[in-house]
Formats: sequence, structure tokens, C-alpha cells
Amino acid sequence: MIGVDKIEDIRRRARRGEPIAAIARAIGVSEPTARKYARMDDLSPEPPRRRKPESEVLAPYEGTIDSWLDDDCRNWRKQRHTVVRVYVRLRDELGYDGSYSTVQRYVRRRREEMARERDRRDAEGFLTLSWLPGEVQVDFGEADFRVRGVLTRGKYLTVTFPHSNVGLTQVFWGETSECVCQGLRNVFEFAGGVPRRAVFDNATEVGRRVGGEVRLSELFRRFAAHYGLDYTFTNPYSGNEKGNVENKVGCHRRNLFVPVPSFHDVSAFNRRLLGDCLDLSAGKRHYRLGTPELELFGEDKGALSPLPPAAFSCVRWETRTCNKQGTFTVGGPHRYSAGPTYARRRVDVALGAFDVTVCDASTGEVVATYEREWGEAPTDSSDPTLQLRLLCARPAGWRDSSVRASLPAELVSFLDSERPAGLAADLRVLRDESAERGWAAAVEGMSRSLAATGGLDRASVAPSAARAAAGDERVEYDDEVDLGVYDGALRLLEGGDRRAADELGA
Repeated sequence: MIGVDKIEDIRRRARRGEPIAAIARAIGVSEPTARKYARMDDLSPEPPRRRKPESEVLAPYEGTIDSWLDDDCRNWRKQRHTVVRVYVRLRDELGYDGSYSTVQRYVRRRREEMARERDRRDAEGFLTLSWLPGEVQVDFGEADFRVRGVLTRGKYLTVTFPHSNVGLTQVFWGETSECVCQGLRNVFEFAGGVPRRAVFDNATEVGRRVGGEVRLSELFRRFAAHYGLDYTFTNPYSGNEKGNVENKVGCHRRNLFVPVPSFHDVSAFNRRLLGDCLDLSAGKRHYRLGTPELELFGEDKGALSPLPPAAFSCVRWETRTCNKQGTFTVGGPHRYSAGPTYARRRVDVALGAFDVTVCDASTGEVVATYEREWGEAPTDSSDPTLQLRLLCARPAGWRDSSVRASLPAELVSFLDSERPAGLAADLRVLRDESAERGWAAAVEGMSRSLAATGGLDRASVAPSAARAAAGDERVEYDDEVDLGVYDGALRLLEGGDRRAADELGA
């Protein structure tokens, strides 16, 4: 509405007979406005319009909005309601005729209240035994495993759903952020969704508490953002806050890892392990509620948020410059090779929970892929003993292996001629002697055994390898030894002729 002074001016000019178009230009209003006030019959003041308070306009719809916002906590972050979407649904589906700004203020206030409620529950909820469906606790345990015949001390990540007391475990060789993210991804995909909240112990590599601050790894930040995962950390010296997962760590060690599991492929073992974990809850009732655990686990699954369309790549990227041999170290004192072609060149390295992938820094092309090594002892990917463990389990790869390329020609020729069963047995001998005596001594022992007996049985290889390890060099003769004198002696002893005696006397 325009001011009274302009209205008065419009009506004065109209009484003088000025055209409406001229009045509009002179006053600075549109022609319809000028025509409206020039012809208006009644300019009496209008009584103020009574408007319903905003709370009254929106009140019938508040419960619906709250339910939408609560459902959003279980949905993927990219499929949650925006304020615009809330307003449009209220208008189109429920007939809301209030303003957008009213909806905007209410949604903002409710989200702040819901965030404060979650924070309060995070601070106090651990002290009770009540956990909401879809919430999890996460921690690591430790156990021994026999991998390709070698006893190995490993780690296992356990994720428990306290509401149902169901726990799911995955085996790894370290506690890095790559392992944590890979284990969580495996559990999410097995359960069919993303938990509403995850509670972590300080021992995991998700983050470290420094004073009063928790510093998160970059990889986990990306992982949590990708899956829309809310997370918190236990307070120092507060074991009661994660008692469910600590109990489950011990339960899984006693029930799943005794006797010591033996396997060749840890990824395949982990896939079977998830089903074995659920089997532990079959027919078992919740220790406090008395309801079957698998029935409560159904409630846990129902409270999970949907998985995002793309799976997260649980790798940490690093860049390395190769030395003049084309090798580099990463992930500790572990050396990998990009090949002589990459001498003094840069490569990008993807560190996963089980693999190391080497890529050309310029083109992104994959150069090589290795099984990731762990531990404090230095390793070298060019060392054939690393591949030997896998080769013993898969002797069909013998022809193209680095082990074959590292052996002397006479050993290669003999092993090439063997049947698969004999080849596998001899490779195991080489593996065991290498572990006990070292690669060089084991190869020397096998060479000596082959030369002396024409075979590679453990009984002859072991002492030969032991002598080689002790520095006992094999005696080599430059001149051929004439054994004819011994032949003559044998004929004489058997009653031979005068010629044999002459030969001996000569």
C-alpha cells in the first residue's frame, strides 16, 4: 500500500482531468495503482486484521514435522528433509496455509533441541543399561591365528549392538584407521544399514584423546561423513561405558578362536566369521530382557539408516619417491617395489587393510599390488620368502612366481619336473627351512640334498641347510677323481687275475 500523500496527489490530479498514464509517471506508481486510487469510493480506515499467532498456525502440524525429523536420523544424510521440503510437503500433502518462515524457525529450533538431547544422552546414557536399537559399541581384541601354516598374532575388531547383545567380529593384522573403516564397512554391509551412533574406545585408531580433545584421523572423518555415522568416545578410565563390547571381545575369543583357527585367505575367513557370530546368538535370550537376541537384532536392523549408493574405499593414500632400485618404504619398515622403471620417480600408494597398491603418480595406472606386511621387523617385497607362504597354499602359481625366478637352475629344473603333490611338499620344506635358517641357507641345503640324493626330502635338506647356515661350505673338486684303483682292488679280493694285481702295483 502507498502512502496517504500519494493517494491524495493521485485523486487531485484525476479531478483536474489528467490522464491515468501521466499521473502514474508523475507519482512513480503503476497505472493499475493510479487507476485504483483515482476511482476508489471509500477511503475510510480499515480495522486491523487479526492474524493467528504462528504457534496456532503450525501447531496441528508439529507432531508430523517431529516425526519427519526423527526419521531423518536414520536416513542417509543426502536423503534428509530440507526446510523447503518440509514446507512443500506440509502445503501439498496436509493443506498447510502458513508461511515458509514460520516452518523455517520451527525446524531450526527443533533440530537444535534434538541435538542437545543427543548430547545429553551421550554424556549420561552410558551409565544406564538401556541402549536404543541401532546403536553400537566398537573395540579391538587380540588372538593367534594360523595363516598358511604360520602362527600369527592378529587383531580383531568387534562391533556390538547392546540393545540385542549381538556382536560381529572381523580379523585384521593391525589397528590402523584403514582396518577400523574396513571392519565397520563389512559390518554395515552385513547388517544392511548404518548404525544410529557408534561409541569408540580410545584404543582404536579412529581418534586419540589429547588432553580434553579427541583428534580424528582424516580417513575416519571421510568415512563417517560418507555413511552419515554419528560417533562418540568413551571417557578415560570409564570401562562401564563400553562394558558390552568388552564382554563380547572375550566371548568371541573363547568361542570363535579356540582352537586356533587355520586359514589361507583372511578376507574369505572374515566373510564366514560374520555368520559364525550370528550363530552364537541363535536360540539365546537377552541376559536382561529375556527376549531372543536375534529377535532384538531385528529391531536393531530396523533402526539402521540406509547404506549410501557407493561403498567407501577404505584406503589411505601416500606419495613416495622410489630409490635407484625402484623401491620405497611405507607403513613402517616395509619395502615394496615399483620396478626399475620407476627409479627415482614418484608413485602414489594406496594402503588398505590387507593390500598395498602402487600407482603411477602421473597417469594413475596401477603398477603393482602387494599383500600388506605388518609388524616392527623390516620386510622387502622382493624377498621371495614373502611370496613363498602364499605359493605353498597355491602351488599352481609356481611357474610365474618370484620364488622360481630366485632359485638356482638345477633346483628349478627338478621342481618343474615334479607332480603337483610333490612340488607342494618340496615348497613346504623350503618354506619351513627358510623360516628357521634363512632363505640363503635353505636354498643351499636344498641344492646339496638334490646333488647328494637326487631328491628334496626334509630329512636330507634340514642338516644340509643347518651346515650352510653355520658357514660349512660345500667342497668342490676341480679335477675328476679316478676311481679305477678301487675297481681293481675289488676284483683282486674276489679272486681276480694277475692283471688286477699288476694294476694295483702300478
